[in-house]
Amino acid sequence: MLTATDASIRFFIFCVIELNKYDDIIFGMKLYNTQSRALENFEPQAQTVRLYVCGVTPYDTTHLGHAATYCAFDVLIRFLEYKGAQVRYCQNVTDIDDDTIREAAKRGTTWKELGNFWTAHFMRDMIALNVRPPDYYPRATDTIAEIIEFDKTLIEKGFAYESGGSVYFHVDAYKNFGQLSHIPRADMLAVANERGNFPDDPKKRDPLDFVLWQAQAQGEPAWASPWGPGRPGWHIECSAMNYKTFGPTIDIHGGGADLVFPHHECEIAQTVNFTGEDYFARIWMHTAMVGYEGEKMSKSLGNLVMVSQLLPKYTPDAIRLYLAKHHYRVPWEFTYDDLDASVVQCTHLTQAAQAPGGDGRPMDYSYAQEKFENALDNDLDAPTAVGVLCELAGAIIEHADARLDVGAAQVWFRRAASILGLRLDAFGPEAHVRAGWEQHLNRFPVTGA
Repeated sequence: MLTATDASIRFFIFCVIELNKYDDIIFGMKLYNTQSRALENFEPQAQTVRLYVCGVTPYDTTHLGHAATYCAFDVLIRFLEYKGAQVRYCQNVTDIDDDTIREAAKRGTTWKELGNFWTAHFMRDMIALNVRPPDYYPRATDTIAEIIEFDKTLIEKGFAYESGGSVYFHVDAYKNFGQLSHIPRADMLAVANERGNFPDDPKKRDPLDFVLWQAQAQGEPAWASPWGPGRPGWHIECSAMNYKTFGPTIDIHGGGADLVFPHHECEIAQTVNFTGEDYFARIWMHTAMVGYEGEKMSKSLGNLVMVSQLLPKYTPDAIRLYLAKHHYRVPWEFTYDDLDASVVQCTHLTQAAQAPGGDGRPMDYSYAQEKFENALDNDLDAPTAVGVLCELAGAIIEHADARLDVGAAQVWFRRAASILGLRLDAFGPEAHVRAGWEQHLNRFPVTGA
């Protein structure tokens, strides 16, 4: 007869075995950590991987640089889930900041209407590209209470100060400022000024100090606070949304390389000094910039290639394959010739998925599976994974022509293609992709822009 003690022991052994299996699956993956400037074994704190990726500022989306970032993290999530992990993914919307207020005034609309319009536009692009939706999709204005609590705590701990109705983080109060970007203190101000800092603000103690709460300016939206009406600063928004969603620490924090400094540097300073933890994110992942016609693709330069402009001419698979052929950390330049080449490759992949085989001996595809998985385990090397998939496609077609059994190979081939977001001969995005994004979409009613 099985006693309660025996049952407990067996359950304990089962849990240990399952955890060890999970460790073996996940720990084989190496990711480049911007903070350490090294490849590190990815070791999540628990079986549920907590991932936060900075989302769009909702105007003039979605350009190919945006798509490259969110498709790269889509591949990461799909591969982790393929390996047996559970992923909880948060992506935010920066719905209130200097840019959205300025753009709304230019276009004769409100910041909220502008944000809803372009957020909905972004979501539709993500649906079209078959990008897995985040589990959590907060907007900055959902977390005003948490932002105020952050600011109050940072003031109490001596890392922030109130001045003229605004609250600032005092950079020199935190000796580890710069640990992520590794930019020398003497060079920080110039970079910050290029990315939204106002060094001549007379209310600051130091030009590099950054705003946590901004006193209301005439005509601007505002929320009540202990320091008077105002709105949150850009950096504190992500700290608060992250903390509200996941608590004090996460496994991976991601975004574009242009966010390393000052945005993510400031996030670390705010968060660890609020929580008292030694770290904020275990791994910091950043996607490289995409260029076009010799310049970085950006709103300020106006050299944007928009996803919505490409979709009438190119299939989502062609765009996804094109993006996957560039390593997420390596800067690259968009060309239509390269995108056209991906169209041809997609046709080849689809032919392999559909090739009718015979009843001969089963095709061995294990070598391709091993190479594909090893590539993605090595800092998400999607370009190598694409190459493996294309080689396997050729092999499947050859084996099918020889009337060999390619059924099992095609099943795994489709599974591997889906990790890269490809649908091959299937119509439209995956059902869960559409349903997940549409659930978020309902929170952003479009009335004009």
